Amino acid sequence: MSVPTVLQKILARKAEEIAQLKARTSLAELEAQARAADAPRGFARALQAQVARKEAAIIAEVKKASPSKGVIREHFVPAEIAHSYALGGATCLSVLTDVDFFQGGNAYLQQARAACQLPVIRKDFLVDPIQVVEARAIGADCILLIVAALDDGLMGELAATAKDVGLDVLVEVHDGAELERALTVLDTPLVGVNNRNLHTFEVSLEATLDLLPRIPQDRLVITESGILNRADVELMETNEVRAFLVGEAFMRADEPGQELQRLFFPDRRFPLRDA
Repeated sequence: MSVPTVLQKILARKAEEIAQLKARTSLAELEAQARAADAPRGFARALQAQVARKEAAIIAEVKKASPSKGVIREHFVPAEIAHSYALGGATCLSVLTDVDFFQGGNAYLQQARAACQLPVIRKDFLVDPIQVVEARAIGADCILLIVAALDDGLMGELAATAKDVGLDVLVEVHDGAELERALTVLDTPLVGVNNRNLHTFEVSLEATLDLLPRIPQDRLVITESGILNRADVELMETNEVRAFLVGEAFMRADEPGQELQRLFFPDRRFPLRDA
């Protein structure tokens, strides 16, 4: 399996983090925490219901930084951002928990989820079942599985662990070969197409459009990365893609929820401040 250089660096660091996690706590302890956590909020169900109404389903991302862009948002208060997103019309949240490359953290997910009623996906590089159990223990409702980072056996194992602890799965692909692997190994209804090439970090919305004919109708297509303006949204909606994962465009705005509203619901008015 060919692994892009940046991704390879991230995965090498993940191996160290997992060793540290296993030294700190046992799988049994995390499983107990997962059982004690608030019930999952139904991440996939929320997206499917929104799309069934033929409305845009937005996974709004809480992200401070990225390897390609550096710090994206200086004033970074996850609870405030999540609250703004909820008022702005988001369907779900995505919270970065990777520390070294995205300046995220588990606490950010917990703070964001506590600030609203939206389902939350843990956005990280998951390569060991203990990370999946940890995701549920910290309150996540869904996990991301990145096909480029996993072989088929591990991908299936992580998905099975997610099912065991009550988590939904969003599988992320970048090209046709990854899509075929995902469709063969997993039965998750959520298929995300990342428009960012992990080798070059260039972004092209054609990645989603090119793969659309190959994705079965019973899967929900989520376009990820590169949605920056109203024209991008309209391009996707014209092609019947109604689910979006968006981070940077919102994170650069003073009021993230207001920017979400402007991009996706320009004819509506949401209360962006509590009365």
